[in-house]
Amino acid sequence: MTTWTVERFGAVAVLTFTRAPENFMDFGSLRELGDLLEGFARNTGQVSVVMLAGGLDGKFIDHAELSDLARAGAGEASQEELGSWSRALNLLESIPQPTIAAVDGLASGGGNELALACTLRIASTRALFQQPEITGGFIPGGGGSVRLPRLIGPSHAAEVILTGRTFSADEAFRINWVNTVLPAENFRQEALRWAETIAKHSGPALFAAKESVVTGSKLPFHEALRTERRLFSGLIASLVPGAPAGPAAS
Repeated sequence: MTTWTVERFGAVAVLTFTRAPENFMDFGSLRELGDLLEGFARNTGQVSVVMLAGGLDGKFIDHAELSDLARAGAGEASQEELGSWSRALNLLESIPQPTIAAVDGLASGGGNELALACTLRIASTRALFQQPEITGGFIPGGGGSVRLPRLIGPSHAAEVILTGRTFSADEAFRINWVNTVLPAENFRQEALRWAETIAKHSGPALFAAKESVVTGSKLPFHEALRTERRLFSGLIASLVPGAPAGPAAS
């Protein structure tokens, strides 16, 4: 069953997740998301930005489907199913296009981990964020305890994960969990406008900028500089054929 709908608005592709009644994320939906993201990676000429949204009122994406977790714990899930989480999350990080999580309502557990894997996160005033796994006797399993500290710092991330409590959009903004907070009224339209301010720029420049930021954040400083120089030089050469690459990064 299809749980993602795809809409195109110029260079922005909006993927909306709808899985009643609670927008729990299951293995099948993750495989579908991964397939869509791989398709966008091959379609850089038309799609410059990919935005994720929730299709149920008051929900972005909730936690993983508990029956899937039970099957995984019992050894009954296939290797493809078990790998569907890491595949989708890695693609959100690695496809050329900047990815944006547009959170209107609850982003909990695996839903928040999907948002964390995106390049950017925007929230409505009614958005709520949490990693509640500790209340069930376990910890995040989709990168929450790894990506969140890198985004908001170890101390804030420890509070999120050790308490399992819910954070409001304003709290999330204050600790850099989200990039901006937009009004809940007409949030989808406002989020699309926000995405379009990015999508209006050159596709190759956007893709290079994302790669430099995302890849560079995981590399030692001087390796990150070399990555930036390589990407910069490639863009300059494409704009001005024969132009010198400039001084080599040290």
